[in-house]
Amino acid sequence: MNKSDMITILAEKKSVPVKVSEEIINTIFNSMTDTMIAGGKIEIRGFGSFVIKEYAGYSGRNPKSGLAVEVKPKKSPFFKVGKELKERVDGM
Repeated sequence: MNKSDMITILAEKKSVPVKVSEEIINTIFNSMTDTMIAGGKIEIRGFGSFVIKEYAGYSGRNPKSGLAVEVKPKKSPFFKVGKELKERVDGM
């Protein structure tokens, strides 16, 4: 499922125009993105949580030249599946 599928399903299930459905989905995703950029955590009970994992910098190696390079610290979004979703998927 992708974003446009979600928009279509919402429009059909709630009998709203596709444009309104698109605004709703975009608002949800934009709010989630803004929260994560600000360093917040998103928790959806029964589904899972989104957090930012921070990785320290390290000394790496360029595979082409073999020279040592410094890799900067970085942040990356991470999703942890909730217990209820995990059980539902596993019980298929």
